[in-house]
Amino acid sequence: MDVRLQKKGAMVACGAAALALGLSGCSGAGFDGSGSKEAASAEQLAMRADDPWAVEVTADPAAKAAEPLRDGVYTGTGKGMDGLITVTLLIEDNHITCIETAQEGESQSVGGYEAVRDGVYADMIDAAQGSDIDAVSGATITTAGIRQAVEGALEQARA
Repeated sequence: MDVRLQKKGAMVACGAAALALGLSGCSGAGFDGSGSKEAASAEQLAMRADDPWAVEVTADPAAKAAEPLRDGVYTGTGKGMDGLITVTLLIEDNHITCIETAQEGESQSVGGYEAVRDGVYADMIDAAQGSDIDAVSGATITTAGIRQAVEGALEQARA
């Protein structure tokens, strides 16, 4: 057999062995805890992290606002991370019901996008009967924008 052919065959065999060894070495580091945190994807990390928007908020249907308010529907605007946040409130017999929270320009994974989308802020407004809501973890600017929008709506409703 030609010496060049033997060398070429040996190189191909060594390359294949190195590739197989390299691939099998990667399979041991999985999401089950054997791999590093830095190597895990954001989706995998989110599966293990507590959901900051999973807080159960309950509103008392008999609760009233602390100050006299005129009945009606009022909309206020606040500044979010990348755009405006609007809050629409229904006032009936001095009871505040948040009927809509919306945002412009915000995108998923920025601030409180999910908390606005999923109605967490609306539930918090209903429970607080005003703008005195807790901040959502990781959404300081969005929370401030929600508070600003609620105050703007309440300013219109003050008797």
